[in-house]
Amino acid sequence: MTVKINALELENVKRIKAVKIDPTQNGLTIIGGDNNQGKTSVLDSIAWALGGDRNKPSNAVREGSTIPPLLKVTLSNGIIVERKGKNSSLKVTDPSGKKAGQTLLDSFIEQLALDLPKFMNKSNKEKANVLLNIIGVGDQLAVYQKQENELYQERLTLGRIADQKAKFAKEQLFYEGVPADIISPQELINQQQAILAKNGENQRKREKVTQYEYQVKTLTDEVARLEQMLQHKNEELNKATYDLSMAKTDALDLHDQSTDELEKNLAEIEEVNRKVRANLDKEKAEEEAKGYKSQYDNLTNQIEDVRKQKYDLLNNADLPLPELSIEDNELTYKGKKWDSMSGSDQLRVSTAIVRKLNPDCGFVLLDKLEQMDLKTLTEFNAWLEQEGLQAIATRVSTGDECSVIIEDGYVKEDVQSAVENKPQWKAGEF
Repeated sequence: MTVKINALELENVKRIKAVKIDPTQNGLTIIGGDNNQGKTSVLDSIAWALGGDRNKPSNAVREGSTIPPLLKVTLSNGIIVERKGKNSSLKVTDPSGKKAGQTLLDSFIEQLALDLPKFMNKSNKEKANVLLNIIGVGDQLAVYQKQENELYQERLTLGRIADQKAKFAKEQLFYEGVPADIISPQELINQQQAILAKNGENQRKREKVTQYEYQVKTLTDEVARLEQMLQHKNEELNKATYDLSMAKTDALDLHDQSTDELEKNLAEIEEVNRKVRANLDKEKAEEEAKGYKSQYDNLTNQIEDVRKQKYDLLNNADLPLPELSIEDNELTYKGKKWDSMSGSDQLRVSTAIVRKLNPDCGFVLLDKLEQMDLKTLTEFNAWLEQEGLQAIATRVSTGDECSVIIEDGYVKEDVQSAVENKPQWKAGEF
């Protein structure tokens, strides 16, 4: 059962002398008045009466009064809460007439409902933690958040490396028209050695020609001088002549091969290989950059998966308001963080969360609503009525938006009479 406040009777509390108020059940009841007239004392009295001694004002007794405070709050569930006497003793009477104590009140009164600004003034992270504790997904969301942060940092590092690799690869020289692989000089050297060996063999054959020519000349001279040895020498001559003929035949078609091209290639090979190495370095740098970019994209996908799990976790949770969520450990409503929300949305979010803390508590107390313009008040009041919630608030004002005017510790009679004789204040009437 949702509990609201039906009536208040307060005497001699702080600045209050005697005040009786019947708050509207749904929507805003604004207690107006100038400064130091007792508006906030009304809220402090309600908080003390319902919340216990932890909410007792430090100077509870009205200055100059010899009569102790009297607080009486009648709730919509029929329970009557009273504090009176020298010790401000608590008396809680349920509808059946039985007495009960603070424990009964604590079962359906939410402490933050007695001081909504206390919730609104919490840090963004504290407000988010309150919501997470309510819907019971705080631990799992923390796991997802940790995963997302770790993946984000890893991706950030890889992204920087990938950018550096890509920049390095772009700055590398590249040569067209060179082989894809390093050239081995040994193959050219082997070809050169084979040609030189062949040329050496040719030279030896040429030297044989010279030798045989010399031998023929010597023998011819010897034949001329030695007639007696003509027969023998003629045989030697014939043989030598034959050998000469064969040697000339062998040497006739010989052609020496040039090593100039190989020597040129050997001279140029290091320059070619330098260009090949430069191309290989560039290709390697490009491949490394692609690898890091691939890892970066993979981490991006992982981050998106974790974010989706977070979204699904919150989307499936029993949130107090549609479009209320948590991003980066902060509350968001309609996609906006706390400092970007309108005043009415901040009030709406805070009230909904506090109500979710204890659904049985159907009211909240709000101090100092003068910071809210009339449009914001109208929007907030309309939402309260829609949700069936009660809000009792104070505002430094004596305008028509006020349900009750407090003046010097009393309800201003002419204003109170006017309020009682006109319809309840609705959104848009001012």
